[in-house]
Amino acid sequence: MKRLKIEPNDAGQRVDKFLSKAVPALPQSLMYKYLRTKRIKLNGKKTEISKRLETGDELELYIGDEFFAPVKPRYDFLGAGRELHIVYEDENLLLLDKKVGLLSHPDEGEYTDTLIGRVQRYLYEKGEYDPGAEQSFAPALVNRIDRNTGGIVIAAKNAEALRILNRKLKDREIIKQYLCVLIGSLPEKEAEVEAYALKNEKTNTVQVYAAPRPGAKTMRTRYRVLDEYGGLTLAEVDLLTGRTHQIRAHMAFLGCPLLGDGKYGTNALNARFGGYKKQFLYSYKLTFAFTADAGILNYLAGKSFTAGDVWFQKEFRTLGNRQDRRQ
Repeated sequence: MKRLKIEPNDAGQRVDKFLSKAVPALPQSLMYKYLRTKRIKLNGKKTEISKRLETGDELELYIGDEFFAPVKPRYDFLGAGRELHIVYEDENLLLLDKKVGLLSHPDEGEYTDTLIGRVQRYLYEKGEYDPGAEQSFAPALVNRIDRNTGGIVIAAKNAEALRILNRKLKDREIIKQYLCVLIGSLPEKEAEVEAYALKNEKTNTVQVYAAPRPGAKTMRTRYRVLDEYGGLTLAEVDLLTGRTHQIRAHMAFLGCPLLGDGKYGTNALNARFGGYKKQFLYSYKLTFAFTADAGILNYLAGKSFTAGDVWFQKEFRTLGNRQDRRQ
């Protein structure tokens, strides 16, 4: 018989989800059978698979030793790069300035060298993350940014911080502000605009409409023009809703596609400014705008953090000059 004590990083999970991570050699079908037949008990009693675990709980597993056979650890994250741009760090989280070109999570083209891989390697080498000592938790990203966009990403170091941050992000108590370069001039220097977004799942694009229509979701965006030069606009954008490709689609709908955006802009327009293949968009500022209790993260309430280097901000006027010389 084996006992597994539930530590703080394990709490809050369903029994079956925890067991799948803590005893990966145990087939799922057997796990459910053993739960039904009381060969796996929680605090000495039969338990439901959906029961949420609490710190201090004990799972008793009356199962074969072969399911606990030691496995030589092989940590994929040790193959990730070491370069990280840290904006802020404390015992609960990291704020990272993800650069353009780096994936947040693995995909079919790149499995190892991703932002989350680099975070886990960094914490492992600092001695703050020991996969062998954890039964189910691994440091995780709270938000993600596409490969071709840069900006601030939050990484949680423990399960409690991850739960709180996920909730605050869902409740829109974490505010993200973006810088972008647009082709053309916006209708006003500062405005809050509304439209309706209809997502096409097959093409992973969004069609934007001025009036409501079936299936379309309300999309609200606030922008402020910071500079205009040579047919380009540098703007700060706040998302008041969280729709797919919201900034790219909404700005294009207003007649000002992002520079470098081939999906919602056009290659012909982009070619006039150097033919860039990456969109000029950066999640440059993050504010913890908590309106309700944030538990162990209350100390972050009201604090803002800014990325140190937005790659296109200093070059904005140079881009405009380039276009002026072509006219």
